[in-house]
Amino acid sequence: MGHAAPSKSAVRLKEDMKKIAVLPLNKQRDTTCPKVFGVSLLELQQQGLSKNGIPIVVWNIVEYLTQHGMTQEGLFRVNGSMKMVEQLRLQYERGEEVELVKDGDVYAAASLLKLFLRELPDGIITSALHPRFIQLYQDSRNDIQKESYLKELLKELPDAHYCLLKYLCQFLIKVAEHHVENRMNLCNLATVFGPNCFQ
Repeated sequence: MGHAAPSKSAVRLKEDMKKIAVLPLNKQRDTTCPKVFGVSLLELQQQGLSKNGIPIVVWNIVEYLTQHGMTQEGLFRVNGSMKMVEQLRLQYERGEEVELVKDGDVYAAASLLKLFLRELPDGIITSALHPRFIQLYQDSRNDIQKESYLKELLKELPDAHYCLLKYLCQFLIKVAEHHVENRMNLCNLATVFGPNCFQ
């Protein structure tokens, strides 16, 4: 006769003991186990790391850039310091309070936003919808028909993805309104953000 399977409470206790055993290694573990970057939008919501459906890291960066970065030339085109971007990323991963005004700069914050989008497991535009977006782009229908179909297609995105895409687009429209100073019109922004939204 085989051994009886351990009870759920025994398994849970064992898991808790494991967690306690590795607590002093928290800082090391945080650099390897993503909690903010490389995590699905749904998971971020479940962890309480979203605000009104928007990941808090994105919300922080957009608020900061709206106040401090709109007129910076080459916003999103000029890369921030890799060292600073990595430092900010680690602070978010460790659950620390990040003050972008103090700990970062405009270009590092902009690079961090692109990094977050790039590392989303299924991108903002989910891979299942990629072929239909590409087909729409290649379609010969007129613009009004295309726009109508695009709206229908966007409705098929999961709620968290649609919410983030809408928030991002509203922000990027504001960025483009300052294109005389920042040299980033909608076409330039689309060139930068396209690869980060479609993986």
